[in-house]
Amino acid sequence: MTLMEHLYELRDRLFKACLAVLAGMIGGWFLAGPVQKLLQQPYMDYCTSHQAKQIAANGGVLPDNAKACEFLVLGVGDPLLLQLKITMWVGLIIAAPLWMYQLWAFIAPGLHRHERRWTYAFAAAAAPLFALGAVLAYFVVAFGLEFLLQFAGDNTGNAIELLRYIDFVTGMMLVFGVAFEFPLGILLLNVAGVVGAKKLLSWWRVIVFAFFVFAAVATPTGDPFGMTAFALALSGLYFGAVGLAFLNDRRRARKRAEEYGNVGDDEISPLEFDSASVDEVDPVAQPEAVTASGPVTASGAITASEPITASGAIGTDTIDAPRPLDRRYDDVT
Repeated sequence: MTLMEHLYELRDRLFKACLAVLAGMIGGWFLAGPVQKLLQQPYMDYCTSHQAKQIAANGGVLPDNAKACEFLVLGVGDPLLLQLKITMWVGLIIAAPLWMYQLWAFIAPGLHRHERRWTYAFAAAAAPLFALGAVLAYFVVAFGLEFLLQFAGDNTGNAIELLRYIDFVTGMMLVFGVAFEFPLGILLLNVAGVVGAKKLLSWWRVIVFAFFVFAAVATPTGDPFGMTAFALALSGLYFGAVGLAFLNDRRRARKRAEEYGNVGDDEISPLEFDSASVDEVDPVAQPEAVTASGPVTASGAITASEPITASGAIGTDTIDAPRPLDRRYDDVT
């Protein structure tokens, strides 16, 4: 295919993917309400539990300065904007099989058979890992609200702005979901032959420490429990990826041993040489005489078309040798 044909195909694939996303957004418009309630549920649960504690501390009566379980909308168009944002996210999720197929159909012709096989495996593992990270983020936010909102004080009313709250929850789910793809990227480097399993295992101290630092920054809770759970989940996925890398290296070494024997990557394979076959080599034949096809002028004209002997004789005649120079080119006169 020419370059223009590739561009035309890309245009068609993108157009079909956009139609799929548009169809998913139509369905997502009707699902935006339940999804919004699901995202609001952690804050509503926090308000309910907080009011229960206030009632128990006030002798079974809700105090006058109790915090209301409601969200704040600052702009007139914010509810519609929130509806459209949730619709877009839900539409992308619903239409994911279709637009991912269009992407795959454009890339797959340029891949080898084994590359396609690994791509299927990684694509099948990427979606569950992202969903697992998003679910973990949802529960981390639910536990983190108790810690974050306690700094407001009893005499201060919490007015949570709805649009910022939804952005906070979806941002946490996105960060956790992408973070859970990190071990898959590590395994991809091993499959591509960039780094071996032993080298990956030797980095475990640095990587686990980096996981805890990242968890401390990404987790909104100040308590060590949410941070530790997130870091341990990432560490477990990392060691699982290293275990799969060891299996892949063992498979690769077994395949290399079948093809090249026990020769290492930095060694030269010996050449098989049979000394008995040396005596069986046919001797080189004597070259045939070359016949002059016409007059040749060296120091004079040679008119005889006779074979030239090894000594330079033509028949009975000989070629006159050129006279030596009287002086060298660098002699000083």
